[in-house]
Amino acid sequence: MGKWSPLVAVCLGGFILLVDVTIVTIALPEMAHTLNALLNGLQWVIDAYALALAALVLASGSLTDHIGRKRTYLGSLVIFGIASLACGLAPNIEVMVLARAVQGIGGAGMLATTLAIVNVTYHGRDRGIALGIWGVVAGAAAAIGPLFGGLLTESFGWRWIFLVNIPIAIVAVWLTAKVVAESNNPNAKGVDVPGVVTFTAGIGAVTFGLMEAGQHDWGSGRVLGWLAAGLAMLIVFVVLQARSEKAMLDLKLFRQPSFSVILLAAMAFSFAAFAYTPFMSVWLQQRLGLQPLTAGLVMVPMSAAALVIAGTVGRHLHSVPFRYTLGIGLALIGAGGLLLTTGDSWIVTLPGLSVAGFGVGITGQALPGAIMATVPHERAGMASGALNTFRQLGMALGVAVLGTVVAHATSFESGLEQSYVVAGVVGIVVGVLALVVVTSRNAVHNPKVEQVLGAEA
Repeated sequence: MGKWSPLVAVCLGGFILLVDVTIVTIALPEMAHTLNALLNGLQWVIDAYALALAALVLASGSLTDHIGRKRTYLGSLVIFGIASLACGLAPNIEVMVLARAVQGIGGAGMLATTLAIVNVTYHGRDRGIALGIWGVVAGAAAAIGPLFGGLLTESFGWRWIFLVNIPIAIVAVWLTAKVVAESNNPNAKGVDVPGVVTFTAGIGAVTFGLMEAGQHDWGSGRVLGWLAAGLAMLIVFVVLQARSEKAMLDLKLFRQPSFSVILLAAMAFSFAAFAYTPFMSVWLQQRLGLQPLTAGLVMVPMSAAALVIAGTVGRHLHSVPFRYTLGIGLALIGAGGLLLTTGDSWIVTLPGLSVAGFGVGITGQALPGAIMATVPHERAGMASGALNTFRQLGMALGVAVLGTVVAHATSFESGLEQSYVVAGVVGIVVGVLALVVVTSRNAVHNPKVEQVLGAEA
């Protein structure tokens, strides 16, 4: 086995982890028909995965340091593969949602270990090459997700978007066992179990409350009860973090306004750019009558524009102050959302998706370096985990909120257009906030930062 075999092992796992964030979108209408699922159930297919990632990626980092990176990665691959099989065989929407949550648990462990394994395996110039390859794989996974999902759904059926993960996971397990060396952090303090429980319960309850708002009035006791319970658990989480020696997230980092706004920008990034795509997929297929592959092709312009940015000016963006890249990137994402509309043809989506895609390319490049520039070197791993957490949280909350907007509209088309407006306003407002508040300087030449610049999942 060559020296790049460990990189291949982690890229295989990283690919299926990241492609599953977007590949499901195109399959939702077919899934709804087979499983007799309503809009609320389809939202949970997306959110169960995103919430598990958001809730557990920080804790998985602590577990990785404690029991070993290779061991955690192998175990997470096995969990992800078994959950993918359960998704592919799911007889109803309830089993599907549960399997997606378990898939997210495995994904969180993989997300926490892939870059860590790269960082301890490669050094100097090889590390830079490895991180560059990882970045290409991550970008490609996100880009081809809708297209790959459409191809599999139309050719073999939606269940294959999950079943295709299994042989890839098996190869990744075999290769990891043979070529990846074990490593850990001898100073690891262990997993913050109370923090994991309270954070998971808090964001889960808030998301459930937002989902219920799509079925009931905002002022109903059911909705307000879940939202209040979730906020109460998050307050408990904050109190525990302030007192714990094993805290998942050092609350002192939030004393710096730039750190807080960059995490808010990470949430807005996923919310404004991607949270409406499940509903767009339903519109393209159920309202316009497009086949899954065609619907996937319609959504490609966003990914293509992002890849154009990454391949042309991406490497130069790190020399631009982060306040400008974050501000302009999010503003473009917001403008793209405002340009989106519905009509009798899919062509009306192309300008908005393309503009949003350019914003995705800029913001995605800027976020990792921006967050690293606000924290001490010893907090780089925690900051990277926090960034991934807030990105997934933005997706989960975005799907819940925009689903509520769609559900309460007079028609599906008007609700979809309103969701575009909400997403657009969120992108622009947070972009302006980043432009005003973020003061962190460029830090690309810091070796500690270079190790985590690829953490964009």
